[in-house]
Amino acid sequence: MPGLLGKKIGMTSVFSADGKNVPCTVIEAGPCVVTQIKSVEKDGYAAVQLGFQEAKEKNTTAPLMGHFKKAGTTPKRHLAEFTGFEQELNLGDTVTVDMFEGTVYVDVIGTSKGKGFQGVVKRHGFGGVGQTTHGQHNRARKPGSIGACSYPAKVFKGLRMGGQMGNERVTAQNLQVLKVIPEHNLLLIKGSVPGYKGSIVIIEK
Repeated sequence: MPGLLGKKIGMTSVFSADGKNVPCTVIEAGPCVVTQIKSVEKDGYAAVQLGFQEAKEKNTTAPLMGHFKKAGTTPKRHLAEFTGFEQELNLGDTVTVDMFEGTVYVDVIGTSKGKGFQGVVKRHGFGGVGQTTHGQHNRARKPGSIGACSYPAKVFKGLRMGGQMGNERVTAQNLQVLKVIPEHNLLLIKGSVPGYKGSIVIIEK
């Protein structure tokens, strides 16, 4: 799907035509530069690689510097591949937020906030055992007994337990586009998107 790389600025709210206050996320979408054109003959699949945000030359490896010079652009910090662009793109072309004009819904891909090691109540929504007896004595937020019986005498893989929560790739689907502001490369999307302020997201049509 065609799309852009962007940066999550934060959340705000706007008034709709019928006077409702709608919460929305502000995303700086692009501008992105075409850094590579992949073809079926050469690469086995067709795609367009886009670069986003300027990077310093001293922080860019020599192979990547050659990659960017071939595209006739400055070093970029983030790269991503997209397919299905309507217009014909060439190396060095710039893709802006204008591509979302007239688009009603988009998918936003980001990395969720990391919450560290969490127990089953926060991680999986367990209610806690409270005053009931499920293998607990006085630990209300613990998972309770996890074993089965003498058969199979083991804990099955995938059992919901405490562990690392967040910090994973999340796709928020069918988010409504409220407004496109081309002069500031901004995209206003209804609701929240995964990630913290300043995190990199991928917006797809």
